[in-house]
Amino acid sequence: MGILTIILNILLPPLGVALSKGIGKDFIINVILTLLGWLPGVIHAFYVTSK
Repeated sequence: MGILTIILNILLPPLGVALSKGIGKDFIINVILTLLGWLPGVIHAFYVTSK
């Protein structure tokens, strides 16, 4: 995981997920979580990009 991915996961979680996994199921889940609250989106983005 690079420094750019970490910064994107913190500032714009859906963009970090989209760049690492593409537009798909993980991206949609992350958008929903980010809309519900910033922290769940960030946690999910780190989870998705780390696996």
